[in-house]
Amino acid sequence: MFMGKANGRTEVEKSTLDLEHELPAASGDGDESATGAGASGEASGPESELQKVKAERDSLLDRLSRAQAEFENARRRAGKEQQEFRDYATADAIKSLLPVVDSLERALQAKSDADEFRSGVELIYKQLQAALSRLSVNAIISKGEPFDPRYHEAIEMVETTDAPDHQVVEELQRGYKFKDRLLRPAMVKVARNPGK
Repeated sequence: MFMGKANGRTEVEKSTLDLEHELPAASGDGDESATGAGASGEASGPESELQKVKAERDSLLDRLSRAQAEFENARRRAGKEQQEFRDYATADAIKSLLPVVDSLERALQAKSDADEFRSGVELIYKQLQAALSRLSVNAIISKGEPFDPRYHEAIEMVETTDAPDHQVVEELQRGYKFKDRLLRPAMVKVARNPGK
């Protein structure tokens, strides 16, 4: 009887243990196969997704480096074109001044009296003024004009009753403008007339 119980218990315990061992083992096998399949499915899913992202990143980096290279090339080309434009503009300006240099050389080589020399220099001066005018360089008219700090630089204030207060009475050095831009202000003497 004890044996029977023991055998019964053993059989019950055995069947319970078998069930306990079988269920986890069966579910473990099922889990492993499911996990294995899931892991391989998940591994292939994220790996393929990762490969796509890496490929997209590499493509974007390649496009970015190409765009940077194109930008640098365009910047270099623009800089070179600007420099060439400045060089041509300068060459054109110098070319218009060469006849003046030629005239000065001829005047210096000529043996003539003072009057002829003066008339030659006046001719050269007119030639130079014409060349500057073609380059859009214009003299600032100062004498007799009201003092304007934008275009005049006052060197001296002169006490006088012959001119209104703050009027330019003498131009010491002529000022010039290039189109609307000031190249050099005129150096002037300005009247100070307390009575007016």
